[in-house]
Amino acid sequence: MQTNKIWLSTPRMGGNEQKYIQEAFDSNWIAPVGSNIDYFEQNLEKYLGSHHVAVLNSGTAAIHLGLILLGVQAGDTVICQSMTFSASANPILYQGATPIFIDSEPETWNLCPIALEEAIVDSMSKGVTPKVIIAVHLYGTPYKIEAIRAVADTYSIPILEDSAEALGSSYKGQKCGTFGDIAVFSFNGSKIITTSGGGAIITNSATLKNKAIFLATQAKDDAPHYQHSEIGYNYRMSTICAGIGRGQMEVLDHHVGLKKAIHDFYVELFKDIKGVTVFEVPNANYETNYWLSTILIDSTETDGITRETLRVALAEENIESRPLWKPMHLQPVFCNYPYYGSSIAATLFDNGLCLPSGCSLTQADCDRIRVVVLKLFKK
Repeated sequence: MQTNKIWLSTPRMGGNEQKYIQEAFDSNWIAPVGSNIDYFEQNLEKYLGSHHVAVLNSGTAAIHLGLILLGVQAGDTVICQSMTFSASANPILYQGATPIFIDSEPETWNLCPIALEEAIVDSMSKGVTPKVIIAVHLYGTPYKIEAIRAVADTYSIPILEDSAEALGSSYKGQKCGTFGDIAVFSFNGSKIITTSGGGAIITNSATLKNKAIFLATQAKDDAPHYQHSEIGYNYRMSTICAGIGRGQMEVLDHHVGLKKAIHDFYVELFKDIKGVTVFEVPNANYETNYWLSTILIDSTETDGITRETLRVALAEENIESRPLWKPMHLQPVFCNYPYYGSSIAATLFDNGLCLPSGCSLTQADCDRIRVVVLKLFKK
């Protein structure tokens, strides 16, 4: 076995991160305030256009605050895409609300608009209108923007856009993170840019941004002493992490280019292997960052080779890969909550695999991956 591990997705620094961190040390701003935070937010706002950004200590915190800003309270229901990471759904329970999970559609693997409307109509027939729809851009691919918005507007339900994986993606030229009533990013270590840990909440209102910052800094009232009229949270990003983010924003476009090149490598690798499909966007309206390159394996066409066969073969050579997100409605913690749709998300999970996609992937790494794949499929 090779001694050095090829990871699924590792951070890649751009060069100026340490400079901005040193600025924080030099100015003695080692706190969740300081110029790095201001600059990082401004960088993100400039990148997105007219929206307002507040940076936080995680994408999960951003989703939680998003639900609060959209008025979700105990006893409410919130619709959530089932095929996603648990961080999309956990904050629903933080608020004492009930999640309703929705199946995927096969083109983008995201929220199915048909099952979404079915869930809303059924819920309203029981006298309950869902408070929020959480729609995810899975692996960086935009969900069906117009179709989901049409359903949401028909029933006057706001969208919380989970763009945790989609910084750098767009739909019809508009950046992900600008489609929802509120949106979020994640800057966790595996994301396309990182602040080691971190996230952001995006709004189209300066008032909402300021409210998010207020809640994220323990909801301190404007008084000479510590006074609190609302429950607050310790969710603000530190200036050290924001310094990393400033440096990372300088290489965001480069990282997107690297991710696309990795995706192209897998398209070429699997092009002659029957039964293996590399996921690609449905049409030219979708621009994805290909945060992770993913494949589906049809074992009926591969002489019984499954996604698990390939995962184990890669692991034996110290190469990390991972099944697609296990849908929330199949998770032990969520399995008793309502679910609408068929078995698309479950089938994707059974047959899908995420392949090494880090921006630091080298040619030697690609060669190792190629050897394992071609040996397994006897090519």
